[in-house]
Amino acid sequence: MDIASSKADGVLTIQFNRPDKKNAFTAAMYQAMTDALHEAENDALVRAILFTGNTEAFTAGNDLEDFLNEPPTNPDAPVFRFMAAVTKATKPLVAVVAGNAVGIGTTLLLHCELVYAADNAKFALPFAKLGVCPEFASSFLLPQLAGYQRAAEALMLGETFGAKEACDMGLVNRVLPKEELAAFALAQAGKLAALPPSSIRITKQLMKAGRQAAVSAQMAEEIRHFAAMLFAPAAQEAVKAFLEKRKPDFSKLPQE
Repeated sequence: MDIASSKADGVLTIQFNRPDKKNAFTAAMYQAMTDALHEAENDALVRAILFTGNTEAFTAGNDLEDFLNEPPTNPDAPVFRFMAAVTKATKPLVAVVAGNAVGIGTTLLLHCELVYAADNAKFALPFAKLGVCPEFASSFLLPQLAGYQRAAEALMLGETFGAKEACDMGLVNRVLPKEELAAFALAQAGKLAALPPSSIRITKQLMKAGRQAAVSAQMAEEIRHFAAMLFAPAAQEAVKAFLEKRKPDFSKLPQE
């Protein structure tokens, strides 16, 4: 099972469980996570939701082969349904990040209340390098969180950055040794689950109220551009280069 869900002591754990592919997401995995989030919304026994991978990988982002077989070209695609479910979640979200967190593995964190990272965590937002644009409202949320220049560096250059830098940017609450990470994060999620659910729900609602409309609007605009850019020459060259295991050459692309 590529997505493993379990409940204990008020915490729903959604584990990315595809270690042979560094937990790269498929459309079926997005659907499974969306279903789990929807069920959690209606389950009074669930008071907090925890996303985790394993000690070597949070997620490598989208599985390229699956992505090409089922490109997300409309708002009803599984990946976008997952994003909508995350942004509409009323219960607190906690992320446990070890190893690589690529693409949506990093943008997901912008929507979580608590994020804890291992000292081996590495983050990357390689959208521009792949000939597409940011997603999950990251083009709005990351500049707010980290400042415009830091966000521009992360989103435009798409270079990998470590756990300490992620913490300095405000993307991560705390960095821990990977051996201590899972137990610590689960304990933090347990603290949330032990508090009055109405207090946590209303606090989250109040903190996010001022930006909810902007997040929804930005996601819709990103989806519009992303769907068009998927079939443009830049993305086609990026995919071809990846499959051919070479560096992409964008120098001959027309100015669009």
